[in-house]
Order: sequence, then structure tokens, then C-alpha cells
Amino acid sequence: MLNKWWQLAFKDTQTVRLKWLWLSLAALVLDFATKQMAQHFLTFAQPVYVLPLFDLTLLYNKGAAFSFLASESGWQRWFFTVIALSVSSVMTVWLMKLKANEKWLAAALALVIGGAMGNLYDRIAYGHVVDFIHLHWDEHYFPAFNIADSAITLGAMMLLIDSLIFSSSKHSQ
Repeated sequence: MLNKWWQLAFKDTQTVRLKWLWLSLAALVLDFATKQMAQHFLTFAQPVYVLPLFDLTLLYNKGAAFSFLASESGWQRWFFTVIALSVSSVMTVWLMKLKANEKWLAAALALVIGGAMGNLYDRIAYGHVVDFIHLHWDEHYFPAFNIADSAITLGAMMLLIDSLIFSSSKHSQ
């Protein structure tokens, strides 16, 4: 029964690509759950040792990547909200227009959309993004990040690979 409904709902060839949004939802749910656990179990700015290169540290980021614009007066919250909504909308339309065999690209777009929505939720709900993954080498710390940032980064890397490797093979055919 559910299978028949699924086939009817996704009969349109453009809409078939929207089924990739399950990956966006998975990234969003995993991001939300881990951020909730970080806020519940961690104390702000107090690192918890996990491995020699990895701590869990609850931090809040009012800016974007690497705390870009974090020290501004608050307008950046809405600026990054508009960017996240715009990029996610454009990528969803792009996703709808993919061919059925463009699964790599569909997964890449879905990951970026899910990550963007995860950080968007934080921005709207809290006014900042919750970060808790903290990598370091000796005393040199990489900026803290979260699952949403990881999904965006992985999706962006997949988009780059698609444009450099897969797109060139498409053009040579």
C-alpha cells in the first residue's frame, strides 16, 4: 500500500529527485539530536577529552564559518538566515531538475540542504549555532563545528568532485 502511494506521489520525473530529501532530513535529525545532547551533557567552554586530537566542547557561534561576523551587533543572524533559505531553495530546485542517474550530485545537494537547515534552526531558535566538535593538534585548535557543518562540508566536497571529475567525463561522452 505504502509502496503504491510512493510510486504515485513520485511519478513525475522531476519530483523523483525530491526523494533525496530523506538524506537532508537524516542530517537535520542527527544534527539536532547531537546538539541537544551537547547542550544537556556539556558545560559551556569546558572541553571534555575524547582522543588526543579530539575534544567535545560546547561553544556558540553567532557568525558563520570560523566565526565570521560573530562579533557584529546581531544583524548577521538574519543575514545568514536569508542566505540559508536562499541557498537551500536554489539547491532544492536544482535537485528537482537532476537526471535519475545523477545520484552522486543528488546526495551532495541533499547533504548541503540538510546541514544548512540544521544551522538555520539554531539561528532562529537560539540566535547562534551550537558547536561541540573540537579538533586540535597540540595547542593549535581548529574552530569548533557540528554535524550540520560536517554535512555541508561533505556535500560541498562532493559537489567539487562532481564538477571536476564527473562533469568532465560527461562532456567527453
